Amino acid sequence: MERRVAIIGAGTSGLVACKYLLEFGFNPTVFEVDDGVGGLWRHTMDSTKLQSNKQAYQFMDFPWPSSVKEDNPSHSQVLDYLNSYAEHFSLLPYIRFNSKVIDIDYVGGESIEEMKAWELWGGNGRPFCSKGTWHITVQHTKNLSSEVHKAEFVVLCIGKYSGFPNIPEFSQGQGPEVFNGKVMHCMDYSNLDNKAAAELITGKRVTIIGSHKSALDLAAECANANRIMHPCTIIQRTAYWFLPDFNIWGVIAGFLYFNRFGELSVHKPGEPFHLSLVATLLSPLRWGISKVLETILKWKFPLKKYGLVPNHSFFHNLSTCLLGVFPDNFFDKLKEGSILIKNSKSFSFCSEGVMIDGEAKPLESDLVIFATGYKGDQKIKNIFKSPNFQNYIIGPETSTVPLYRQIIHPRILQLAIIGYAESTSNIFASEMRSLWLVHFLDGNIELPSIREMEEEVKLWEESMKQYGGTYFWKSCIGNCGIWYHDQLCKDMKRNPRRKNGFFAEWFEPYGLNDYVGLTSE
Repeated sequence: MERRVAIIGAGTSGLVACKYLLEFGFNPTVFEVDDGVGGLWRHTMDSTKLQSNKQAYQFMDFPWPSSVKEDNPSHSQVLDYLNSYAEHFSLLPYIRFNSKVIDIDYVGGESIEEMKAWELWGGNGRPFCSKGTWHITVQHTKNLSSEVHKAEFVVLCIGKYSGFPNIPEFSQGQGPEVFNGKVMHCMDYSNLDNKAAAELITGKRVTIIGSHKSALDLAAECANANRIMHPCTIIQRTAYWFLPDFNIWGVIAGFLYFNRFGELSVHKPGEPFHLSLVATLLSPLRWGISKVLETILKWKFPLKKYGLVPNHSFFHNLSTCLLGVFPDNFFDKLKEGSILIKNSKSFSFCSEGVMIDGEAKPLESDLVIFATGYKGDQKIKNIFKSPNFQNYIIGPETSTVPLYRQIIHPRILQLAIIGYAESTSNIFASEMRSLWLVHFLDGNIELPSIREMEEEVKLWEESMKQYGGTYFWKSCIGNCGIWYHDQLCKDMKRNPRRKNGFFAEWFEPYGLNDYVGLTSE
């Protein structure tokens, strides 16, 4: 009997999931709302480029073409790379473009009460059950017609950084409604074509609310358009650590953090006593490395002068996957005055612009753009028609979507989520999870009980909270990626030790190239 598998989303996660499903003999159908592949890379600012070196952002069996000379390709080059991947592995015939998934509903299975009593995932611990199927309501974006597709298994690859913008709430009479100018979220700005975006910001007094990557990139784009005639102002509540160049600093961080020895200083979920003891003993080393890197960054760049020194450690940023790279010539723009930074815990709107807490006069603005992130959990929750499944996604027990191996929800059967939990290389993480998933679907991985999976999920969340602290708000395996991939390898009955020799195994950085050929072993 053919097992129908539906993939929702044709970004990096959806493409690699489709590729491995085909390799393992499945016949997937991919539903994509846009008219092409690429996901978020289809909706970026003109200045957006790859933050990391391209060698850390590629599929394991599909290297970048030699024609791409840049270490950090532009968003259009990344999009070309993803299109080439889809064409090379003949994925396009399996993708239904312009197909917006309205919701998914599990039909014909056991009652919720029966499901709650299960000891094993799906009642039998296997990927497919004999009764129910997922009903996927799909709307064609061109003619707005709708139809229902059925599948025995669903893979959600819808990402977190689109669809549900996070907009701060304001008291009555202090929000955007009193402002005479224009207010938008950076998601809407990114959806504009280059010409429309340039026309929107040119000659305007632009204020940006936010302090992470999208805020800085957007400010740099505005500064390039207006220079000092109309400086772009960033209002930030929290400063974050940024690197000047990932190509050099990423290598340094790799030898300090992203190897087995570096991970010894971190408490890991489910670790045995002896590793816990080692992590405790090495914690001063971890603290010292973080302080040294912070000192170098503060010495090399005028962070204090511009209010860019974070109140948390470099390691906190690393542990929450919030480590970014400064835009090109960012400090030159600060020096010339085309970018201004104001620190404030609160602000409000007035007719002329923005009132910053502690300042007497408003910050006069023509355009205010929120670069305040997204409600990714809400996006995943809303795709489920069942209120019970919605409560499983965001409930009182966890602050993030609880996923076993960052893939399977212990209480939602015949479904996987790829691309939710972040890492230092999201494309690599999605590929490893897709590999794990197809091994599971093929019957090669046996899940523990629901209770054991939920306990494992709690261990991972507690670990993330331990190092993320007050900045923990999303799933990230930035500080124990090797430990995580070891677990995936063991589940797939593959050797987790990927390097040759003692020194290389313990002191060289681990990356995607170490896992090339995993499927053929």
